[in-house]
Amino acid sequence: MMKEIDLTIPPEHINDSCYIKKLVLEKTKKEPGHIKILKRSIDARHKPVYRLKVAVYAGQEPEKEKFPAFKNVSVGKNVFIAGAGPAGLFAALRLLQMGIKPVIFERGKDIDSRKKDIKALDSSKKLLNPDSNYCFGEGGAGTFSDGKLYTRAVKRGKPHQVLSLLVQHGATPDILIDSRPHIGSDALPGVIKSIRKTIITHGGQINFNSRITSVTVKEDKMVSITLNEEELLPCTALIFATGHSSAGTYRMLQEQGVELETKPFAVGVRVEHSQQLINSIQYGSSPRPEGLPPASYVLKSSFGGRGVYSFCMCPGGMIIPASTDKGELVLNGMSPSGRDLPFANSAIVASVSEKDFGTGVFDGLKFREKIEREAFNVTGSLIAPAQRLTDFVSGEISKTLPSCSYVPGVTSFPIAKLFPHYVTEALIKSFEDFGKKMKGFLSSEAAVLAPETRTSSPVRIPRSRTTLMHPGAEGLFPCGEGAGFSGGILSSALDGMKCAQAAQNFI
Repeated sequence: MMKEIDLTIPPEHINDSCYIKKLVLEKTKKEPGHIKILKRSIDARHKPVYRLKVAVYAGQEPEKEKFPAFKNVSVGKNVFIAGAGPAGLFAALRLLQMGIKPVIFERGKDIDSRKKDIKALDSSKKLLNPDSNYCFGEGGAGTFSDGKLYTRAVKRGKPHQVLSLLVQHGATPDILIDSRPHIGSDALPGVIKSIRKTIITHGGQINFNSRITSVTVKEDKMVSITLNEEELLPCTALIFATGHSSAGTYRMLQEQGVELETKPFAVGVRVEHSQQLINSIQYGSSPRPEGLPPASYVLKSSFGGRGVYSFCMCPGGMIIPASTDKGELVLNGMSPSGRDLPFANSAIVASVSEKDFGTGVFDGLKFREKIEREAFNVTGSLIAPAQRLTDFVSGEISKTLPSCSYVPGVTSFPIAKLFPHYVTEALIKSFEDFGKKMKGFLSSEAAVLAPETRTSSPVRIPRSRTTLMHPGAEGLFPCGEGAGFSGGILSSALDGMKCAQAAQNFI
Protein backbone atom coordinates (compact mmCIF):
# COMPACT_ATOMS: atom_id res chain seq x y z
CA MET A 1 0.00 0.00 0.00
CA MET A 2 1.26 3.49 -0.88
CA LYS A 3 -0.02 6.89 0.15
CA GLU A 4 1.18 10.34 -0.97
CA ILE A 5 1.32 13.15 1.58
CA ASP A 6 2.68 16.72 1.69
CA LEU A 7 5.16 17.86 4.31
CA THR A 8 6.66 21.19 5.36
CA ILE A 9 10.25 20.87 6.56
CA PRO A 10 12.45 23.53 8.22
CA PRO A 11 15.68 23.90 6.21
CA GLU A 12 17.89 22.65 9.05
CA HIS A 13 16.01 19.31 9.00
CA ILE A 14 15.86 18.71 5.25
CA ASN A 15 18.47 15.94 5.44
CA ASP A 16 17.26 14.51 8.74
CA SER A 17 15.49 11.25 7.91
CA CYS A 18 14.42 10.73 11.54
CA TYR A 19 12.72 14.13 11.63
CA ILE A 20 10.91 13.43 8.36
CA LYS A 21 9.83 10.00 9.62
CA LYS A 22 8.48 11.64 12.79
CA LEU A 23 6.37 14.08 10.74
CA VAL A 24 5.00 11.24 8.61
CA LEU A 25 4.03 9.33 11.74
CA GLU A 26 2.26 12.38 13.16
CA LYS A 27 0.35 12.90 9.92
CA THR A 28 -0.60 9.30 9.11
CA LYS A 29 -0.86 7.98 12.68
CA LYS A 30 0.95 4.87 11.44
CA GLU A 31 4.56 3.73 11.58
CA PRO A 32 5.87 4.15 8.01
CA GLY A 33 7.65 1.25 6.34
CA HIS A 34 9.48 3.16 3.64
CA ILE A 35 9.43 6.85 2.69
CA LYS A 36 10.33 8.07 -0.78
CA ILE A 37 10.62 11.77 -1.65
CA LEU A 38 8.77 12.47 -4.90
CA LYS A 39 9.08 16.26 -5.15
CA ARG A 40 11.10 18.90 -3.31
CA SER A 41 10.86 22.68 -3.53
CA ILE A 42 11.69 25.78 -1.50
CA ASP A 43 8.99 28.20 -0.40
CA ALA A 44 10.67 31.49 0.53
CA ARG A 45 7.59 33.71 0.47
CA HIS A 46 7.74 34.15 4.24
CA LYS A 47 10.16 32.20 6.43
CA PRO A 48 11.96 29.81 4.04
CA VAL A 49 10.82 26.19 4.27
CA TYR A 50 10.96 23.09 2.12
CA ARG A 51 7.78 21.64 0.65
CA LEU A 52 7.96 17.89 0.12
CA LYS A 53 5.64 15.43 -1.54
CA VAL A 54 6.48 11.99 -0.24
CA ALA A 55 5.22 8.48 -0.88
CA VAL A 56 4.66 6.44 2.29
CA TYR A 57 4.80 2.67 1.81
CA ALA A 58 3.38 -0.02 4.06
CA GLY A 59 3.98 -3.68 3.28
CA GLN A 60 5.96 -2.96 0.11
CA GLU A 61 9.16 -1.31 -1.01
CA PRO A 62 9.36 1.76 -3.28
CA GLU A 63 9.83 1.09 -6.97
CA LYS A 64 13.36 1.70 -8.19
CA GLU A 65 13.99 4.05 -11.09
CA LYS A 66 13.70 2.05 -14.32
CA PHE A 67 16.27 3.01 -16.92
CA PRO A 68 15.67 2.36 -20.63
CA ALA A 69 17.55 -0.34 -22.53
CA PHE A 70 19.50 0.43 -25.69
CA LYS A 71 19.72 -1.88 -28.69
CA ASN A 72 22.81 -2.78 -30.68
CA VAL A 73 22.55 -0.87 -33.95
CA SER A 74 25.84 -1.78 -35.61
CA VAL A 75 23.98 -2.86 -38.72
CA GLY A 76 20.72 -1.68 -40.21
CA LYS A 77 19.05 1.65 -40.91
CA ASN A 78 20.58 4.91 -39.78
CA VAL A 79 19.61 8.54 -39.25
CA PHE A 80 22.10 11.40 -39.58
CA ILE A 81 22.19 14.05 -36.83
CA ALA A 82 23.76 17.50 -37.21
CA GLY A 83 25.07 18.67 -33.84
CA ALA A 84 26.05 16.95 -30.58
CA GLY A 85 24.24 19.33 -28.23
CA PRO A 86 21.33 18.30 -25.98
CA ALA A 87 18.90 17.95 -28.91
CA GLY A 88 21.31 15.88 -31.01
CA LEU A 89 22.53 13.62 -28.19
CA PHE A 90 19.05 12.84 -26.90
CA ALA A 91 17.81 12.21 -30.43
CA ALA A 92 20.64 9.68 -30.67
CA LEU A 93 19.68 7.98 -27.39
CA ARG A 94 16.07 7.71 -28.52
CA LEU A 95 17.16 6.19 -31.84
CA LEU A 96 19.20 3.59 -29.94
CA GLN A 97 16.12 2.66 -27.92
CA MET A 98 14.24 2.12 -31.19
CA GLY A 99 17.01 0.07 -32.82
CA ILE A 100 18.10 2.74 -35.31
CA LYS A 101 21.74 3.77 -35.78
CA PRO A 102 22.47 7.43 -34.99
CA VAL A 103 25.33 9.00 -36.95
CA ILE A 104 26.25 12.37 -35.41
CA PHE A 105 28.29 15.06 -37.17
CA GLU A 106 29.66 17.69 -34.77
CA ARG A 107 31.64 20.67 -36.04
CA GLY A 108 33.55 20.99 -32.78
CA LYS A 109 35.82 18.79 -30.69
CA ASP A 110 35.38 16.22 -27.93
CA ILE A 111 35.02 17.61 -24.41
CA ASP A 112 38.63 17.23 -23.28
CA SER A 113 40.01 18.97 -26.39
CA ARG A 114 37.29 21.58 -26.11
CA LYS A 115 38.28 22.39 -22.52
CA LYS A 116 41.77 23.34 -23.70
CA ASP A 117 40.35 25.78 -26.27
CA ILE A 118 38.08 27.32 -23.65
CA LYS A 119 40.97 27.74 -21.21
CA ALA A 120 42.96 29.50 -23.94
CA LEU A 121 39.95 31.69 -24.74
CA ASP A 122 39.47 32.77 -21.11
CA SER A 123 43.13 33.59 -20.59
CA SER A 124 43.97 35.27 -23.89
CA LYS A 125 40.85 37.44 -24.34
CA LYS A 126 41.29 37.02 -28.12
CA LEU A 127 42.17 33.40 -28.95
CA LEU A 128 38.76 32.21 -30.19
CA ASN A 129 38.34 28.97 -32.11
CA PRO A 130 35.10 29.37 -34.14
CA ASP A 131 34.52 25.59 -34.02
CA SER A 132 35.51 24.91 -30.40
CA ASN A 133 34.28 27.27 -27.69
CA TYR A 134 31.59 27.63 -25.03
CA CYS A 135 28.87 26.97 -27.65
CA PHE A 136 30.36 24.52 -30.17
CA GLY A 137 31.76 21.08 -29.44
CA GLU A 138 30.64 17.90 -27.68
CA GLY A 139 27.55 18.62 -25.59
CA GLY A 140 26.94 21.97 -27.28
CA ALA A 141 26.24 25.11 -25.26
CA GLY A 142 24.63 22.95 -22.57
CA THR A 143 27.94 21.45 -21.46
CA PHE A 144 29.29 24.71 -20.06
CA SER A 145 26.11 26.63 -19.32
CA ASP A 146 25.16 25.45 -15.89
CA GLY A 147 22.89 22.47 -16.48
CA LYS A 148 19.63 24.02 -15.34
CA LEU A 149 16.86 21.56 -16.18
CA TYR A 150 13.61 23.47 -16.00
CA THR A 151 11.03 23.90 -18.73
CA ARG A 152 7.38 24.74 -19.17
CA ALA A 153 7.37 23.04 -22.58
CA VAL A 154 5.80 19.81 -21.35
CA LYS A 155 3.85 19.36 -24.61
CA ARG A 156 7.10 18.15 -26.22
CA GLY A 157 7.17 15.10 -23.98
CA LYS A 158 7.67 13.97 -20.42
CA PRO A 159 10.60 15.77 -18.73
CA HIS A 160 11.14 12.76 -16.47
CA GLN A 161 12.33 10.78 -19.52
CA VAL A 162 15.22 13.18 -19.98
CA LEU A 163 16.01 13.46 -16.27
CA SER A 164 16.07 9.67 -15.93
CA LEU A 165 18.48 9.35 -18.86
CA LEU A 166 20.75 11.96 -17.29
CA VAL A 167 20.77 10.08 -13.97
CA GLN A 168 21.47 6.85 -15.88
CA HIS A 169 24.55 8.58 -17.27
CA GLY A 170 25.89 9.90 -13.99
CA ALA A 171 23.87 12.98 -13.00
CA THR A 172 22.81 13.36 -9.37
CA PRO A 173 19.47 11.58 -8.61
CA ASP A 174 18.35 14.82 -6.92
CA ILE A 175 17.30 16.12 -10.34
CA LEU A 176 14.43 13.60 -10.28
CA ILE A 177 12.79 15.31 -7.29
CA ASP A 178 13.86 18.97 -7.27
CA SER A 179 11.39 21.50 -8.63
CA ARG A 180 14.26 23.31 -10.37
CA PRO A 181 16.83 20.60 -11.03
CA HIS A 182 20.46 21.48 -11.67
CA ILE A 183 23.56 19.45 -12.55
CA GLY A 184 26.39 21.98 -12.71
CA SER A 185 29.01 22.94 -15.26
CA ASP A 186 31.68 20.88 -13.46
CA ALA A 187 29.56 17.69 -13.46
CA LEU A 188 28.08 17.93 -16.96
CA PRO A 189 31.23 16.93 -18.90
CA GLY A 190 31.26 13.53 -17.17
CA VAL A 191 27.59 13.01 -18.02
CA ILE A 192 28.18 13.93 -21.66
CA LYS A 193 31.14 11.53 -21.90
CA SER A 194 28.96 8.75 -20.51
CA ILE A 195 26.30 9.47 -23.16
CA ARG A 196 29.00 9.34 -25.84
CA LYS A 197 30.10 5.93 -24.52
CA THR A 198 26.53 4.62 -24.67
CA ILE A 199 26.11 5.77 -28.26
CA ILE A 200 29.41 4.27 -29.46
CA THR A 201 29.25 0.97 -27.54
CA HIS A 202 25.80 0.29 -29.02
CA GLY A 203 26.95 0.85 -32.59
CA GLY A 204 26.21 4.54 -33.11
CA GLN A 205 28.77 7.01 -34.43
CA ILE A 206 29.96 10.45 -33.33
CA ASN A 207 32.15 12.30 -35.81
CA PHE A 208 33.97 15.34 -34.38
CA ASN A 209 35.50 18.14 -36.47
CA SER A 210 32.78 17.35 -39.01
CA ARG A 211 30.88 20.41 -40.11
CA ILE A 212 27.96 20.06 -42.50
CA THR A 213 28.77 22.69 -45.11
CA SER A 214 26.04 21.86 -47.62
CA VAL A 215 22.60 20.27 -47.65
CA THR A 216 21.28 19.19 -51.05
CA VAL A 217 17.53 19.07 -51.64
CA LYS A 218 16.07 17.93 -54.95
CA GLU A 219 12.37 17.76 -55.81
CA ASP A 220 11.60 18.72 -52.19
CA LYS A 221 13.52 15.75 -50.76
CA MET A 222 16.79 15.40 -48.87
CA VAL A 223 19.43 13.90 -51.16
CA SER A 224 22.86 14.43 -49.62
CA ILE A 225 25.07 16.40 -47.26
CA THR A 226 28.64 17.67 -47.65
CA LEU A 227 31.13 17.53 -44.78
CA ASN A 228 33.89 20.11 -44.44
CA GLU A 229 33.28 21.25 -48.04
CA GLU A 230 34.73 18.04 -49.49
CA GLU A 231 33.05 14.76 -48.45
CA LEU A 232 29.69 14.06 -50.10
CA LEU A 233 27.38 11.62 -48.30
CA PRO A 234 23.97 10.37 -49.47
CA CYS A 235 21.36 11.35 -46.90
CA THR A 236 17.61 10.86 -46.81
CA ALA A 237 16.99 11.55 -43.09
CA LEU A 238 18.74 14.36 -41.19
CA ILE A 239 17.88 15.64 -37.70
CA PHE A 240 19.17 19.21 -37.88
CA ALA A 241 20.14 20.29 -34.34
CA THR A 242 22.97 22.79 -34.80
CA GLY A 243 22.20 25.21 -31.92
CA HIS A 244 21.12 28.84 -31.72
CA SER A 245 24.58 30.25 -32.56
CA SER A 246 25.05 28.66 -35.98
CA ALA A 247 24.63 31.81 -38.03
CA GLY A 248 26.63 30.38 -40.92
CA THR A 249 24.34 27.36 -41.03
CA TYR A 250 21.28 29.54 -41.60
CA ARG A 251 22.96 31.25 -44.53
CA MET A 252 24.04 27.91 -45.97
CA LEU A 253 20.47 26.61 -45.84
CA GLN A 254 19.13 29.69 -47.59
CA GLU A 255 21.74 29.31 -50.32
CA GLN A 256 20.50 25.74 -50.84
CA GLY A 257 16.93 26.97 -51.21
CA VAL A 258 15.66 25.83 -47.80
CA GLU A 259 12.94 28.18 -46.55
CA LEU A 260 13.63 30.05 -43.29
CA GLU A 261 11.66 32.49 -41.13
CA THR A 262 12.60 35.36 -38.83
CA LYS A 263 11.33 35.18 -35.23
CA PRO A 264 11.24 37.28 -32.04
CA PHE A 265 13.95 36.88 -29.42
CA ALA A 266 15.43 39.01 -26.61
CA VAL A 267 18.59 41.01 -25.94
CA GLY A 268 20.05 42.71 -22.90
CA VAL A 269 22.73 42.47 -20.25
CA ARG A 270 24.19 40.28 -17.52
CA VAL A 271 23.74 41.67 -14.00
CA GLU A 272 25.91 40.36 -11.19
CA HIS A 273 25.54 40.76 -7.41
CA SER A 274 27.34 39.16 -4.51
CA GLN A 275 25.65 35.86 -3.70
CA GLN A 276 25.55 36.96 -0.07
CA LEU A 277 23.34 39.94 -1.00
CA ILE A 278 20.92 37.77 -3.01
CA ASN A 279 20.76 35.31 -0.10
CA SER A 280 19.95 38.16 2.27
CA ILE A 281 17.24 39.58 -0.02
CA GLN A 282 15.56 36.25 -0.71
CA TYR A 283 15.93 34.52 2.65
CA GLY A 284 15.75 37.58 4.89
CA SER A 285 18.96 36.77 6.73
CA SER A 286 22.70 36.69 6.31
CA PRO A 287 24.54 34.37 6.44
CA ARG A 288 22.37 31.92 4.52
CA PRO A 289 20.28 29.71 6.85
CA GLU A 290 21.53 26.17 7.37
CA GLY A 291 20.10 23.68 4.88
CA LEU A 292 19.23 26.19 2.17
CA PRO A 293 21.05 26.43 -1.17
CA PRO A 294 22.40 29.71 -2.56
CA ALA A 295 19.33 31.78 -3.38
CA SER A 296 18.08 32.47 -6.88
CA TYR A 297 15.40 34.75 -8.30
CA VAL A 298 12.93 35.04 -11.17
CA LEU A 299 11.95 38.56 -12.24
CA LYS A 300 9.51 39.89 -14.82
CA SER A 301 8.46 43.35 -15.87
CA SER A 302 7.34 45.27 -18.94
CA PHE A 303 7.61 48.73 -20.38
CA GLY A 304 5.73 50.10 -23.36
CA GLY A 305 4.37 46.68 -24.18
CA ARG A 306 7.87 45.16 -24.23
CA GLY A 307 8.55 42.26 -21.88
CA VAL A 308 11.68 42.30 -19.74
CA TYR A 309 12.69 39.28 -17.68
CA SER A 310 15.52 37.43 -15.96
CA PHE A 311 16.93 34.50 -17.89
CA CYS A 312 19.45 31.78 -17.03
CA MET A 313 19.92 32.95 -13.43
CA CYS A 314 23.13 31.44 -12.01
CA PRO A 315 23.48 31.39 -8.20
CA GLY A 316 27.04 30.97 -7.00
CA GLY A 317 28.24 31.16 -10.59
CA MET A 318 30.26 33.12 -13.09
CA ILE A 319 29.87 35.05 -16.33
CA ILE A 320 31.57 33.55 -19.39
CA PRO A 321 32.33 34.63 -22.98
CA ALA A 322 29.97 32.79 -25.34
CA SER A 323 31.28 34.24 -28.62
CA THR A 324 31.37 31.88 -31.60
CA ASP A 325 33.10 34.02 -34.21
CA LYS A 326 35.96 36.48 -34.27
CA GLY A 327 35.06 40.13 -33.90
CA GLU A 328 32.00 39.56 -31.71
CA LEU A 329 31.33 39.59 -27.98
CA VAL A 330 28.55 37.59 -26.32
CA LEU A 331 28.06 36.76 -22.63
CA ASN A 332 26.45 33.84 -20.83
CA GLY A 333 26.44 32.47 -17.29
CA MET A 334 27.05 29.15 -15.55
CA SER A 335 27.31 27.62 -12.07
CA PRO A 336 29.23 24.62 -10.73
CA SER A 337 27.26 21.84 -9.07
CA GLY A 338 27.81 23.30 -5.58
CA ARG A 339 26.86 26.81 -6.69
CA ASP A 340 29.54 27.90 -4.27
CA LEU A 341 31.24 30.80 -6.06
CA PRO A 342 30.90 34.28 -4.48
CA PHE A 343 28.73 35.88 -7.18
CA ALA A 344 25.19 35.49 -8.54
CA ASN A 345 24.48 36.53 -12.12
CA SER A 346 21.52 36.57 -14.47
CA ALA A 347 20.62 37.79 -17.90
CA ILE A 348 18.11 40.63 -17.87
CA VAL A 349 16.71 40.87 -21.38
CA ALA A 350 14.06 42.78 -23.31
CA SER A 351 11.99 41.22 -26.06
CA VAL A 352 12.50 42.38 -29.65
CA SER A 353 10.50 41.44 -32.73
CA GLU A 354 10.00 42.13 -36.41
CA LYS A 355 8.57 45.57 -35.66
CA ASP A 356 12.00 46.47 -34.25
CA PHE A 357 14.36 44.94 -36.82
CA GLY A 358 12.29 44.16 -39.93
CA THR A 359 10.64 41.18 -41.57
CA GLY A 360 13.53 39.92 -43.68
CA VAL A 361 14.72 36.39 -42.86
CA PHE A 362 18.07 37.60 -41.53
CA ASP A 363 17.00 40.99 -40.15
CA GLY A 364 16.91 39.66 -36.57
CA LEU A 365 20.26 37.96 -37.03
CA LYS A 366 21.80 41.18 -38.36
CA PHE A 367 20.29 43.09 -35.42
CA ARG A 368 21.96 40.65 -33.01
CA GLU A 369 25.29 40.69 -34.85
CA LYS A 370 25.45 44.49 -34.84
CA ILE A 371 25.20 44.59 -31.03
CA GLU A 372 27.82 41.86 -30.63
CA ARG A 373 30.30 43.52 -33.02
CA GLU A 374 29.94 46.94 -31.40
CA ALA A 375 30.52 45.39 -27.95
CA PHE A 376 33.68 43.68 -29.20
CA ASN A 377 34.92 46.89 -30.81
CA VAL A 378 34.89 48.74 -27.46
CA THR A 379 38.31 47.20 -26.75
CA GLY A 380 38.88 44.92 -29.74
CA SER A 381 38.85 41.90 -27.42
CA LEU A 382 36.61 39.81 -25.16
CA ILE A 383 36.95 42.36 -22.34
CA ALA A 384 33.33 43.23 -21.56
CA PRO A 385 31.78 46.71 -21.40
CA ALA A 386 30.47 47.23 -17.86
CA GLN A 387 28.88 49.71 -15.46
CA ARG A 388 27.73 49.78 -11.91
CA LEU A 389 24.01 48.96 -11.96
CA THR A 390 23.02 52.31 -10.44
CA ASP A 391 25.14 54.16 -13.01
CA PHE A 392 23.49 52.27 -15.87
CA VAL A 393 20.06 53.24 -14.54
CA SER A 394 21.03 56.90 -14.02
CA GLY A 395 22.93 57.16 -17.31
CA GLU A 396 26.29 57.96 -15.73
CA ILE A 397 29.71 56.60 -16.65
CA SER A 398 31.20 54.46 -13.89
CA LYS A 399 34.47 55.87 -12.58
CA THR A 400 35.22 52.54 -10.89
CA LEU A 401 33.76 49.06 -11.28
CA PRO A 402 32.95 46.47 -8.60
CA SER A 403 34.65 43.09 -8.57
CA CYS A 404 33.04 40.53 -10.84
CA SER A 405 33.48 36.93 -11.97
CA TYR A 406 34.14 37.52 -15.68
CA VAL A 407 37.66 36.16 -16.25
CA PRO A 408 38.65 38.06 -19.44
CA GLY A 409 37.98 41.32 -17.56
CA VAL A 410 35.76 44.39 -17.82
CA THR A 411 36.10 48.02 -18.87
CA SER A 412 33.95 51.00 -17.93
CA PHE A 413 31.67 51.92 -20.84
CA PRO A 414 28.19 53.49 -21.22
CA ILE A 415 26.29 50.32 -22.12
CA ALA A 416 23.30 52.26 -23.46
CA LYS A 417 25.37 53.00 -26.58
CA LEU A 418 25.26 49.32 -27.55
CA PHE A 419 21.47 49.07 -27.76
CA PRO A 420 18.60 50.86 -29.48
CA HIS A 421 17.03 53.44 -27.17
CA TYR A 422 13.85 51.37 -26.71
CA VAL A 423 15.83 48.39 -25.37
CA THR A 424 17.86 50.57 -23.00
CA GLU A 425 14.74 52.37 -21.76
CA ALA A 426 12.92 49.09 -21.11
CA LEU A 427 15.91 47.70 -19.21
CA ILE A 428 16.30 50.82 -17.06
CA LYS A 429 12.60 50.99 -16.15
CA SER A 430 12.61 47.28 -15.32
CA PHE A 431 15.69 47.55 -13.11
CA GLU A 432 13.88 50.28 -11.19
CA ASP A 433 10.89 47.95 -10.86
CA PHE A 434 13.10 45.05 -9.76
CA GLY A 435 14.64 47.30 -7.12
CA LYS A 436 11.18 47.73 -5.61
CA LYS A 437 10.37 44.02 -5.78
CA MET A 438 13.72 42.99 -4.26
CA LYS A 439 14.94 45.63 -1.81
CA GLY A 440 18.68 45.96 -2.29
CA PHE A 441 18.75 44.61 -5.85
CA LEU A 442 19.32 48.07 -7.36
CA SER A 443 22.78 48.42 -5.87
CA SER A 444 25.93 50.36 -6.72
CA GLU A 445 27.88 47.20 -5.84
CA ALA A 446 26.13 45.25 -8.61
CA ALA A 447 27.77 45.15 -12.03
CA VAL A 448 26.07 45.21 -15.43
CA LEU A 449 27.99 43.59 -18.31
CA ALA A 450 27.00 43.53 -21.97
CA PRO A 451 25.77 42.04 -24.16
CA GLU A 452 23.52 38.99 -23.60
CA THR A 453 22.03 38.26 -27.04
CA ARG A 454 21.69 34.48 -27.37
CA THR A 455 18.55 33.83 -25.35
CA SER A 456 17.07 32.08 -28.39
CA SER A 457 17.51 31.87 -32.13
CA PRO A 458 16.57 34.90 -34.27
CA VAL A 459 15.72 32.48 -37.10
CA ARG A 460 13.28 29.58 -37.32
CA ILE A 461 13.61 26.64 -39.69
CA PRO A 462 9.94 25.78 -40.33
CA ARG A 463 8.57 22.26 -39.94
CA SER A 464 5.26 20.43 -40.18
CA ARG A 465 3.39 19.98 -36.91
CA THR A 466 2.55 16.41 -37.82
CA THR A 467 5.66 15.03 -39.54
CA LEU A 468 8.19 17.46 -37.95
CA MET A 469 9.82 17.69 -41.39
CA HIS A 470 10.61 20.86 -43.27
CA PRO A 471 7.67 21.50 -45.64
CA GLY A 472 10.02 21.87 -48.61
CA ALA A 473 12.57 19.21 -47.71
CA GLU A 474 11.27 15.73 -46.99
CA GLY A 475 13.67 13.99 -44.63
CA LEU A 476 14.97 17.18 -43.01
CA PHE A 477 13.89 17.43 -39.35
CA PRO A 478 14.63 20.92 -37.88
CA CYS A 479 15.28 20.40 -34.18
CA GLY A 480 16.10 22.19 -30.95
CA GLU A 481 17.15 25.76 -30.22
CA GLY A 482 18.83 26.37 -33.57
CA ALA A 483 15.63 25.56 -35.41
CA GLY A 484 13.63 27.82 -33.08
CA PHE A 485 11.67 25.07 -31.32
CA SER A 486 13.19 24.93 -27.83
CA GLY A 487 15.08 26.92 -25.21
CA GLY A 488 17.46 25.28 -22.76
CA ILE A 489 18.79 21.78 -22.12
CA LEU A 490 15.58 20.05 -21.08
CA SER A 491 13.28 21.36 -23.82
CA SER A 492 16.00 20.77 -26.43
CA ALA A 493 16.49 17.18 -25.28
CA LEU A 494 12.74 16.60 -25.41
CA ASP A 495 12.57 18.04 -28.91
CA GLY A 496 15.47 15.82 -29.98
CA MET A 497 13.66 12.72 -28.76
CA LYS A 498 10.49 13.85 -30.48
CA CYS A 499 12.30 14.35 -33.79
CA ALA A 500 13.96 10.93 -33.46
CA GLN A 501 10.52 9.39 -33.09
CA ALA A 502 9.36 11.17 -36.22
CA ALA A 503 12.47 10.14 -38.15
CA GLN A 504 11.76 6.51 -37.26
CA ASN A 505 8.42 6.76 -39.02
CA PHE A 506 10.10 8.21 -42.11
CA ILE A 507 12.99 5.82 -42.85
